Amino acid sequence: MELEDGVVYQDDPGTAAMMSERVSGLASSIYREFERLIGKYDEDVVKELMPLVVAVLENLDSVFAENQEHEVELELLKEDNEQLITQYEREKALRKHAEEKFIEFEDSQEQEKKDLQGRVESLESFSRQLELKAKNYADQSKPPLQCLCLALASPPCGVMRRCAGVSVF
Repeated sequence: MELEDGVVYQDDPGTAAMMSERVSGLASSIYREFERLIGKYDEDVVKELMPLVVAVLENLDSVFAENQEHEVELELLKEDNEQLITQYEREKALRKHAEEKFIEFEDSQEQEKKDLQGRVESLESFSRQLELKAKNYADQSKPPLQCLCLALASPPCGVMRRCAGVSVF
């Protein structure tokens, strides 16, 4: 039985499937050759061969359909692969950018640490200088021992005086 696009055949009783155009064209050519052989010789020449050729054509059509499904799946996988490669490249670039920023941040933190360490050292030095100045000033402003002796000899009106860190009356 022939249709517009292909030949209808039956795999199982009660189910009909449409044969692809490629296999249908091949089946038509083989059918014409069988008709020529039947017309030239007899029907018995192709009688045993006909079911085998039909089975081969059905298997060919089945394999052809599977191949088309695989090609469609392959195209989908190629598209997925391209998307994954694009996503990988994008993430790789983002990671590289993040690593560069992190290295830059580490460098700035290290420089800031050096600056602060230098500042601490400078402030410690300045603090030592101030301590020395304060000590020198304190040493210069202490009254000599003679002052203490005079203060002990003549206390002014019972008011307590401090001389060289010692209370006197």
